[in-house]
Amino acid sequence: MATFGHITRERCDQLGRALTAAGFSWTDNGRQDKPEFLTYTATDAHGREWSISPATSNQITPSRPASIWQAQCTEPMHRSPVLSARAVVDHIRAFPA
Repeated sequence: MATFGHITRERCDQLGRALTAAGFSWTDNGRQDKPEFLTYTATDAHGREWSISPATSNQITPSRPASIWQAQCTEPMHRSPVLSARAVVDHIRAFPA
């Protein structure tokens, strides 16, 4: 069974700081108490809305324990690999217009 014990307040704060540093407008749904339902929504410089959610424990590679976030955009449809907070923000920023 997938678990979410890797989603800590500090890791959520890291993602928030990375999104802010990138200049993205963002919100979270406040579900840090239930990480399986936690979602961040960020708007990139092109006006696209991205949904960022924690990866399940089954998706995390032991050699990359900080890679715990996955972003998805619906227009155009795209899902990122499981990445660290800073890498997922870089992925969104670099996604072609």
